Amino acid sequence: MSGMKPADPPFEHLAIARSVLLEPYGLDETHLGAALSEIFRHRVDYADLYFQFTRSEGWSLEEGIVKSGSFSIDQGVGVRAVSGDKTAFAYSDVIGADALMSAARAARTIASRGAGRVKVAGALTPAAGRSLYRADDPIPRLDAAAKVALLERAERMARARDPRIRQVMAGLAAEYDVVLVARSDGLIAADVRPLVRVSVTVIAEQGGRREQGHSGGGGRFDLGYFDDARLGRYVDEAVHSALTNLDARPAPAGTMTVVLGPGWPGVLLHEAVGHGLEGDFNRKRSSVFAGRIGQRVASKGVTVVDDGTLPDRRGSLNIDDEGNPSQRNVLIEDGVLKGYLQDTLNARLMKVPVTGNGRRESFAHLPMPRMTNTYMLNGQRDPAEIIASVDRGLYAVNFGGGQVDITNGKFVFSASEAWWVENGKLQYPVKGATIIGNGPDALTRVTMIGNDMQLDAGIGVCGKDGQSVPVGVGQPTLRIEALTVGGTA
Repeated sequence: MSGMKPADPPFEHLAIARSVLLEPYGLDETHLGAALSEIFRHRVDYADLYFQFTRSEGWSLEEGIVKSGSFSIDQGVGVRAVSGDKTAFAYSDVIGADALMSAARAARTIASRGAGRVKVAGALTPAAGRSLYRADDPIPRLDAAAKVALLERAERMARARDPRIRQVMAGLAAEYDVVLVARSDGLIAADVRPLVRVSVTVIAEQGGRREQGHSGGGGRFDLGYFDDARLGRYVDEAVHSALTNLDARPAPAGTMTVVLGPGWPGVLLHEAVGHGLEGDFNRKRSSVFAGRIGQRVASKGVTVVDDGTLPDRRGSLNIDDEGNPSQRNVLIEDGVLKGYLQDTLNARLMKVPVTGNGRRESFAHLPMPRMTNTYMLNGQRDPAEIIASVDRGLYAVNFGGGQVDITNGKFVFSASEAWWVENGKLQYPVKGATIIGNGPDALTRVTMIGNDMQLDAGIGVCGKDGQSVPVGVGQPTLRIEALTVGGTA
């Protein structure tokens, strides 16, 4: 079979991006090339243009009443020039030939100390790409009344589950993001990124005690993804968590065995290990993992990957925000450190390949190395066998917030649902458990890895240097020895 199919993903995305970001403003590739050439009137190593159009919508319901509805459109272009390890950046929320040239002139001011060996390519060539999700706007799939009705159904379901449910809050968010990248090496690439999410929070009350539970999910779908069966699962999880916490006792404190459940508890992996494997921290040698490629950093059996190529996942991308195709990157293999996550700048300075992890919050931000979907691969153990192996310890089913200091790997996480385990059996739920440890150290204390790897439901947001991006996490059930648990007992 020969010839190009009309729906070849990179060309479909490029056609959409041209129609949204260039043609309405009288721009074409000639203008993009001229802007890049303007930057290269001084000596720079690399330059790129990042156009973006984002339409987003959010609804929230509380006590059966729509508490807020928001709708926004944001668009603009960011212009970057790189010389050595220095970066100049300018952006405009106006798209047009004059604004583009003005931003290009502002960005080229860095160039006085550039190497001057790189010339801007004469013509822009479409990049290869893939199609991990549909290039449709998810927002029009349901009208306003149907969106509110969806949240009302979630509330009715929650109240019907148990008379102790006193309060229900439900939220819905949808986003349509179109990006176009033009680079001085002659590449032009585009992506069309839908993103949806539903959240359900319930408060249960019994005997004057109030506890809450939370659930939700989403991904790169349209709003038709949230059928009643899926909504029902979110509601069940939130209600179960709240009712479980009504019976929770104060958490014990001390050094103990901790079993982490599958799925969202992988956020501990994301924080404790993932950030430390981002290229910028390792180039600057501020990460505890700096200079340790090829060394054992985790127990045997521990394999951690960052994979931006999973279909429809919240953290997935057809291309990163520098136009490079996303990849599946093995970071730790059988306990040995294999590599870091790289954007263009850090890869060039470290003399290693890019990994498709250059990400930015918007056209008004600089890209940097960021995670996509970060998870640990399966082991051999049955999860029931792992819990049965624990004499005394904690089983953490779900986590709330957490944070890490990447310079030393220390992390703190609060468990939103956890159980005390004794003699291999779950005894009772506990409240107020905080897990404290050191990421690289904790990975060497993994003694059992389950065969039940799950990815999270599609709720992750990662912050770094003031920028937020959607991400995914995941892991199988894990047994980790001698973690510090801060409790309330």
